[in-house]
Amino acid sequence: MFRRKIYDKLLEWKATSNGKTALLIEGARRVGKTTIVEEFAKNEYQSYILIDFAFATTGVKELFHDISDLDYLFLQLQLQFKVDLHERRSLIIFDEVQFCPQARQAIKKLVQDGRYDYIETGSLISIKKNVQNILIPSEERKIEMFPMDFEEFLWATGDQTTNELLRKIFSEKISLGQRQNRELMRKFRLYMLVGGMPQAVNAYLETNNFKYVDEVKRDILNLYEADFYKIDPSGKISMLFAAIPSELSRDSSRYQVSSVLKNHRASAISNEISELVSSKTVLISYHVNDPAIGMTTSLNTGQFRLFMADTGLMVTLMFKDKDFTDNIIYEKLLSDTLPKNLGLFYENIVAQTLTCNGIKLFYNTYYDEIQKRIFEVDFLLAEGHKVSPLEVKSSKYRVHRSIDEFSKKHSDRINSKYVVHTKDLKKSGDLLYLPFYLVQFIR
Repeated sequence: MFRRKIYDKLLEWKATSNGKTALLIEGARRVGKTTIVEEFAKNEYQSYILIDFAFATTGVKELFHDISDLDYLFLQLQLQFKVDLHERRSLIIFDEVQFCPQARQAIKKLVQDGRYDYIETGSLISIKKNVQNILIPSEERKIEMFPMDFEEFLWATGDQTTNELLRKIFSEKISLGQRQNRELMRKFRLYMLVGGMPQAVNAYLETNNFKYVDEVKRDILNLYEADFYKIDPSGKISMLFAAIPSELSRDSSRYQVSSVLKNHRASAISNEISELVSSKTVLISYHVNDPAIGMTTSLNTGQFRLFMADTGLMVTLMFKDKDFTDNIIYEKLLSDTLPKNLGLFYENIVAQTLTCNGIKLFYNTYYDEIQKRIFEVDFLLAEGHKVSPLEVKSSKYRVHRSIDEFSKKHSDRINSKYVVHTKDLKKSGDLLYLPFYLVQFIR
């Protein structure tokens, strides 16, 4: 059982809700939702019942078709699961709730009854498809669960102290020196390779062998692909997902839908894009046409970039159809010898880290008439009425014309300026150079 930050959010919900809301944990499959909820139930309640609707009997599911008699419902649950429920001291978990929409609809009445607490988990890509004919309970509180972040990865490896040191370094803008920075970047690149899926992390800890880690990640990718085909037998969603690494490596200003699905434009497959994003397996960054007037008011929903929610899975996806021995990325990333066209992994990990911090992803491209060239700012962070441009550099970090030109163009609206690179922390005027492992502290 790995230490996860979401546990504190569960504690906060239990204390503040006091039975007035149920909790729905959103997140991609295999990020560890069921594991953390069951651990929470064991530690924080006198008893609990976990109903896994993916494997529940027809009899259990039918109990939720008619909930007019809650005494009967609770009696049957206790009998079938052989667990005694105690008022205000027991938790009922609806695991994989998408397989029983009536159970999710029942949350409204169950919460109003107030005897027990309720947590729901499930794959959103399936939940969305299974709520068309039910009443979504307003008594639901939602939180999102992501793959393990760098700090959680360090905890899993037994390192409880490094990240607190990094927090101080970021706060006080302290340079570590080349040797320590190299050591920390090696740890961070290891995290990028393994990824944040708990099963992959566990395989790494148990075997210390990337081959077995890769096998676990391939299983997860196969599971995702099966999910995509369930909701879209045409295979469009699966193709859009599989093409993310190649689209990022093209260094294009947008995800080129037409290069993946011939004769299709983004506007024509908006439903498929929505389903893919809802699966929480990917992250979407929208182009902002005019960042001067606010991000959400000027975003272009037809121009976007897609990242993967877990960089470790992207490492495997790049070579999914080949044998592990053909995957050069593990060796080259760990030794910091990635070719320029594979710098996409660094951009993806920044997108993943920002998203874990609750930061929405936006970017901006613009054509400079005088210089006759296109400039692109990788990420724009909204900070009040101002913006903070962020540029990702896997090499040649001293050259950052895009962020320089953007800052000139919007000089009255710039808050902070970041260049994220593999070198040590450095401040140069109003520009802050951050090593990748410090991005986690940008809020």
